[in-house]
Amino acid sequence: MPKLMPHFFDRDPVAVARELLGMRLVRVLPSGERLSGHIVETEAYDCPRDPACTAGRFHAARSLDMSIAPGHWLFWTAHGHPLLQVSCREAGVSASVLLRAIEPAEGLGWMLTHRPVTRERDLTNGPAKLVYALGLDPQQVRETPVDSPGLFIETARPLAESRVAITGRVGIQAGQLLPWRFTVQGNPWVSPASPAQELSRDSRREEAGLD
Repeated sequence: MPKLMPHFFDRDPVAVARELLGMRLVRVLPSGERLSGHIVETEAYDCPRDPACTAGRFHAARSLDMSIAPGHWLFWTAHGHPLLQVSCREAGVSASVLLRAIEPAEGLGWMLTHRPVTRERDLTNGPAKLVYALGLDPQQVRETPVDSPGLFIETARPLAESRVAITGRVGIQAGQLLPWRFTVQGNPWVSPASPAQELSRDSRREEAGLD
């Protein structure tokens, strides 16, 4: 499958977050081994209209990192753990999509070597977990293009609306009720985090700004 190119991310991160569901995140090791997984959970941040971006440390650090050109890998540290993001919108505007969970597809043995777990579903069902399972080094990956040889996203057919759940975001206070978290409905590799808000099927697309 073809790779997503940086220009795909030069727009509203909420729309990008929704469209990334079902696509495949691919890590290629120096040996040539592929470690990959289907994206099953994403979360958007859009500082021009996002209350979270004016909340203390978030505004001082994370929003500055997100202001680089679209389609570049970024990392945000939460509780000492690295979280993988992709920058969105034009350079100078702070916006990104956080990749929160993937369903393993290739290289499961390598992932378990990087991050031994008892239950396979615990391997990549969280934003820091997937970073560790893929063996990513933030210092090597940070600010590289999203179509880099060692870490990229392969396209896939868009998921039907019936397979997508939209909720409030996780782990923040300001702006937590914005419906900018997207998951594959019922997928066991979605993170166990509790969202701030569950939305009805009738209202979720309108409130997320996707209609």
